[in-house]
Amino acid sequence: MPIEFVSTADAPRAIGPYSQAARVGSLLFTAGQVGFDPATGELVDGGIGEQTERVLQNLRAILRAGGLDLGNVVKTTVFLVDMADFTTVNGIYGRFVTDPPPARSTVGVAALPKGARVEIEVVARVG
Repeated sequence: MPIEFVSTADAPRAIGPYSQAARVGSLLFTAGQVGFDPATGELVDGGIGEQTERVLQNLRAILRAGGLDLGNVVKTTVFLVDMADFTTVNGIYGRFVTDPPPARSTVGVAALPKGARVEIEVVARVG
């Protein structure tokens, strides 16, 4: 099965040797997204709320570049530096996902790139 790589200028460029997303068969896998502004490549101003909004906007842009939207997402993984941010992230996340929501895992981590407080990756169904 061939792998097709997906990228868009509407989401931040990769800061390492990875692609924004890869499609294989009927699945699209995104790289984890943090709250980087695509125009500047820097973390958005503000706190966990602003970062979470930007993360989900970045994911939506990557999905669109692959011909999909958030309704195609079947699994998300959320990485949080501080689990005390769970309620805030959960509230914002809930505004972006469809009903019924995709499966999800939330993991506490020690640190994220460039001081980010949240990172989210998704797996989406193609078709």
